Amino acid sequence: MPLRKLDEIPKLPKTRKKKPEVIWNLIPEKKKDNIEYICKPLFYFDKVLKKQKTGFIIESVAHFSSFSYEIINEVKKNKNEIIITLYGIKNLNNAIPRIGPAIAEIYFEDLFGEHTVYIVKQDGCINGAHVDFNIFKKDIVIKNKFLYEKKNNRLFCDFIIDKSLFTFKEN
Repeated sequence: MPLRKLDEIPKLPKTRKKKPEVIWNLIPEKKKDNIEYICKPLFYFDKVLKKQKTGFIIESVAHFSSFSYEIINEVKKNKNEIIITLYGIKNLNNAIPRIGPAIAEIYFEDLFGEHTVYIVKQDGCINGAHVDFNIFKKDIVIKNKFLYEKKNNRLFCDFIIDKSLFTFKEN
């Protein structure tokens, strides 16, 4: 029995991007704790705009050898609460491949004082930390790390301060 010839190529449905509010309410599958990401709060001086910024670098623990990858994310900032939703990784179109982790850089101009930071994975897991940013002392303190109260929630992100990443305006 011969296959029929198609008049036109069938269209594949586009995958829908989940909204952060929907991901927040998902109940993740039960899995063991496995650190997949490292979140590093930092101070950054933008030499082009000549502005001091505060932000986060989120790196994957896995290192990639063939391509450069970027972590796709969405950020929502309320008063003293920052919610960073991670959607996965995307290949960067670089002529020269870079060996290393997938990275997301997130910067704010008006971030100082104590903030609660939530890192949310697409499967619904939520990790958090209370972080105190003191630009006057040029210091960042992670007060505590925690798992959001949720069924089957697991540890997937660690919060580390790497002072070698800090940059400030040179006098």
